[in-house]
Amino acid sequence: MKILIVNPFGIGDVLFTTPILNALAESGHSVYYWSNERVADILKYNPKIKGVFSLARGDIKKIFKDSFFSGIKSLFSMLVKIKKEKFDVAFDFSLDYRYSLILWFLGVKKRIGFDYKNRGRFLTDAIKVKGFGGQHMVEYYNGLARFMGSSIKPDVNMELFVGKDDVKQAEVFLQKCGVAAGDILLGIAPGGGGSWGKDAFRKRWPKEKFAYIAERLGKEASYKIVIFGSKDESDICAYVNKNTSPKAIDACGKLTLGQYAAVLKRCRLLVTNDGGPLHMAVALEVPSVSIFGPVDEKVYGPYPESSKHAVISGEAKCRPCYKDFRYPLCKAFICFDSIEPERVLKTVKRFL
Repeated sequence: MKILIVNPFGIGDVLFTTPILNALAESGHSVYYWSNERVADILKYNPKIKGVFSLARGDIKKIFKDSFFSGIKSLFSMLVKIKKEKFDVAFDFSLDYRYSLILWFLGVKKRIGFDYKNRGRFLTDAIKVKGFGGQHMVEYYNGLARFMGSSIKPDVNMELFVGKDDVKQAEVFLQKCGVAAGDILLGIAPGGGGSWGKDAFRKRWPKEKFAYIAERLGKEASYKIVIFGSKDESDICAYVNKNTSPKAIDACGKLTLGQYAAVLKRCRLLVTNDGGPLHMAVALEVPSVSIFGPVDEKVYGPYPESSKHAVISGEAKCRPCYKDFRYPLCKAFICFDSIEPERVLKTVKRFL
């Protein structure tokens, strides 16, 4: 069978689908992926994916904003490509009825997904959910395998494949930054990803505390610090680097997502907020120390649980407060206040 996986969300959500993707591919099915443009780089080298359609609803909206005709052209071009493949089955992780409606229109007969707030009305097979809680997202996603029969048995491990070109470009970047082949790199991601958009600050441990960690690690041991982030996080990364001595390697906004993965794979450890960089580290088997505030690590944390990945969360009784895709407009951020840098540093040193 030809199967299309639809997931317009961010890095973590896409990586959460790789265990079920692997199971489908290993059962002899031809698997394709429909993602947003931003995450396509972490899919294109996966040998179990036959092809990637990288244009999600948010991308199309941006194109329409610049040019109506370009938007129409891009949308129809992609739909024609999808229809041409004549998919038998689609796994729709979007929680948005518009994707399953398009799939129905394109002739995909079996459409599997989650029915959230009656948005699954165009799905043929669905699990009804009010939100996600009580188990990890990987387990939720793997649960959809039952609609393909008992022969599909998803794994628990996420996968991320790095291309040779990205490895080569990553090495060029590191060499320009004065990194030698034997140097030990430690990654710090003080942002955490762009999935929450303008509200991303709500799940960030203070940049001042990340700067303290970078400063102490840079002075106490023979490691080179790499600061990871997107262009939107450049102010945070710049602050951390300004307050770090010796200066760290600033990779913020200077790498493609594929090159980001290649540099991250070179790291001994990643210290990060909850977000895409954390799940990239897990999928690349890079140890991590992650900091969680309003988000429940049992649902969105490292998966599967492993001694290679330590989660540090706040002690506030009100956390986790992010539930059913909503969070209170908290201004106090007391869940982060209780996480002191020394506590994080102690955990990092245990790994090193």
